[in-house]
Amino acid sequence: MEKVKVMIVDDHEMVRLGIKSYLLTETDIEFLGEATNGKEAAVLAEKTNPDVILMDLLMEGGTGIEATEKILSFLPDTKIIILTSYYDDEQVFPALEAGAHSYILKTSSAPQILDAIYKAARGESVIEPQVANKLMTRFRSKERVLHEDLTEREMDVLKCLGDGLTNQEIAEELYIGIKTVKTHVSNVLSKLELSDRTQAAIYANRKGLLRNK
Repeated sequence: MEKVKVMIVDDHEMVRLGIKSYLLTETDIEFLGEATNGKEAAVLAEKTNPDVILMDLLMEGGTGIEATEKILSFLPDTKIIILTSYYDDEQVFPALEAGAHSYILKTSSAPQILDAIYKAARGESVIEPQVANKLMTRFRSKERVLHEDLTEREMDVLKCLGDGLTNQEIAEELYIGIKTVKTHVSNVLSKLELSDRTQAAIYANRKGLLRNK
């Protein structure tokens, strides 16, 4: 098994020292170095090409979110583990949207951090339970209101999709042209973040968005 190449990014010396000391005892870990902020992290990552980066979030001289976006722009295969004391919405969602692979707290034990590193190297994510709960709550809330962004005509089209109508049948039902139907269908799929009309039909049925026959 090849060693997992790891680097640490944190502006607290004692945090870096503690993690580094533990990692150096692991024969399957190759410690590449440490950085104290996001800008230093990007430079070090470009030089060393790490498999996994332990990334703090709030640092002077470049945040973890900025560093995550920057590093993944030139090292897309690197797995970035956010290791922080924060799990509020303002930190969690931007970090994951930036491409962070895992999100764990500094209250995690050394074995838990090590486990997250090995899992990241295998392509597995580790999300702190408090963070996972926030993600699920946000997802459910978002799903409930997605169709509220549809125009009245797009809602009509969605209801037709829910009933399994073809584009031609939708055009006849709503007295609009085929090209207009296709445009509306495309907008509906985009706004609902769905990939095809089958998913749109399932969404409409699940939400009770059907035509009044």
